[in-house]
Amino acid sequence: MSLSSGARFFVAAAFMTSLGFGGAAQAQSSGNSGWFVPKTAQPQAAPVARAPRRVPVPQPVESEPDEQMQQPETPPVLPAPPIPDSPDLPKGAPPPAAAIGVISIPGVMRISTAAEEAQRVLGQRRDKLAAAAQKEQAGWRNEQQKLQDEARSLTSEQIQLRERHLQERRARAQRDFANRARIIQEAATVSLNQIERELVRIVRQVAASHSMNLVLHSEQVALHVDGQDITQETARQLNKVLPHVFIPDESVDPEVLAKSGKMPTTADEERADQQPPASAPASAPASTSILRTH
Repeated sequence: MSLSSGARFFVAAAFMTSLGFGGAAQAQSSGNSGWFVPKTAQPQAAPVARAPRRVPVPQPVESEPDEQMQQPETPPVLPAPPIPDSPDLPKGAPPPAAAIGVISIPGVMRISTAAEEAQRVLGQRRDKLAAAAQKEQAGWRNEQQKLQDEARSLTSEQIQLRERHLQERRARAQRDFANRARIIQEAATVSLNQIERELVRIVRQVAASHSMNLVLHSEQVALHVDGQDITQETARQLNKVLPHVFIPDESVDPEVLAKSGKMPTTADEERADQQPPASAPASAPASTSILRTH
């Protein structure tokens, strides 16, 4: 039994929606065009009046009498190749009787302490980035307004130089905020992958413990009884096995960390916590971690 791609979609959707990564990272309004402002901090753009656009009216084209009388040709009917005969298949063993269970993946994610931890930490980073983007955008606008106020006392060369500096500052800020947004997004993916890996295994174990061979999403089931819902049991087991996740530090690029081959996992951290002190004899074995990297 394996967790379908639909379950992985529900995990990712529930996790990313809670972090606010549901839309574009850059604002599209005229007031902050080209600036990165996270979704929760985008200012409301004022409506821009647009001049009515004149659409040229096509003039009738005089056609020749022969063209007016010409009718569209009917496409020819091409012969289809014969369909090969498909013989009946031999009788096989019938599938086992369905023992059905249901689960709400968003419900599991709401109860998961690991998901709550990732949402809190990454949400704080997202809000910090939003505040920094707004501050930089306000500073750039102030410099732009200052240049406009001093334009009368400056030469054209001085104006061009300061405009070029403003554009360079804006381009640097755009690259910086886009890179920081990517790092937050990839840190969220690292956290999500850990939760998804364990959830796949735990759903399989919980279903097997109840002799279930088919588990459906409760959001897609019109009716079920309480004994078929394994959401709470799965969430409790997930919190036992994975109470927290590894989240890359704010100053660490997850891509660089992954390429280095030193990406730690929750299992590695737990094994490190269970290592005996240095004074303990070398023969004292450390307890085996319940998590295993796959």
